[in-house]
Amino acid sequence: REKLLAMVEHIWPTMEKLGLREGASPSRLRFADSLEDLVNSVEVIQESTPENLNAKRGLFAELDRLAPPEVVIISSTSGFAMTDMAVEVQQQADRFVVGHPFNPPYLVPFCEVCGGERTSQDVVDWTAAFYEAIEKQVAKMDKELPGFIGNRLQEALWREALHMVANNECSVEDIDKAIAYGPGLRWAIMGHCLTYHLGGGQGGMAHLLDHFEESLKEPWTRLDAPELTQQLKDDMVAGCLSQANGASINELIQERDDCLIRMANGASINELIQERDDCLIRIMQTLKEYRDEKGIRR
Repeated sequence: REKLLAMVEHIWPTMEKLGLREGASPSRLRFADSLEDLVNSVEVIQESTPENLNAKRGLFAELDRLAPPEVVIISSTSGFAMTDMAVEVQQQADRFVVGHPFNPPYLVPFCEVCGGERTSQDVVDWTAAFYEAIEKQVAKMDKELPGFIGNRLQEALWREALHMVANNECSVEDIDKAIAYGPGLRWAIMGHCLTYHLGGGQGGMAHLLDHFEESLKEPWTRLDAPELTQQLKDDMVAGCLSQANGASINELIQERDDCLIRMANGASINELIQERDDCLIRIMQTLKEYRDEKGIRR
């Protein structure tokens, strides 16, 4: 309890910069001394215990036994499938769902929602709507996948970075520079796929896939690429066009460039947690202001 309160006190100035509802205060936090006390005073439980599969299985079985039937139970797990975590749940496995936030969760708006084999679709939909109501950007997954979306992408990048350092190909600092001052800035604006959509010029993703198909066979990474079937091409093109929401390539380029100019005046992303938080706030505010100003709903 003391550690949690100290952490809340430490991050509270950052929360105030983001903007809080009237009356918000650390003093409003309430603590339960037992699971029995907890489950009867909440509508939703966000489990955030350490990544220990057996421990989570035992906890979920106990929560299933104790919690009233209307309480939704969400896990913050970084990579375990709900199907695996809920194997000891006997009564209401349909209300157990993954809701994986990203650190620091009070700043980073992304959240992944994924049900297990026994999770009700209504619970998955409710959980996604719950996070959206508190202004999270939600990815509702269609299938269980170890590590979900964000961590799998991060892990691929992380393993390639480890290979580079292990082989003396570049320094740790250069790797972080390459992300923080290179593609990372573009990713913050429109993600990876839509950025590549712009890389295809006026032909967009369709042209990029046709033009650079052979490059997937080049040793640019230690990961093997999937076969670039027509179905995969069609799915990528359709996904990018959906994200673009009617905007032309030129309009997307202008959006990206305008936002990059604004972000260039932001804080450094180099050293301290406070520095990181200030920069994230500025990036998020810049993106929100720009999208509100232009009426962008992506």
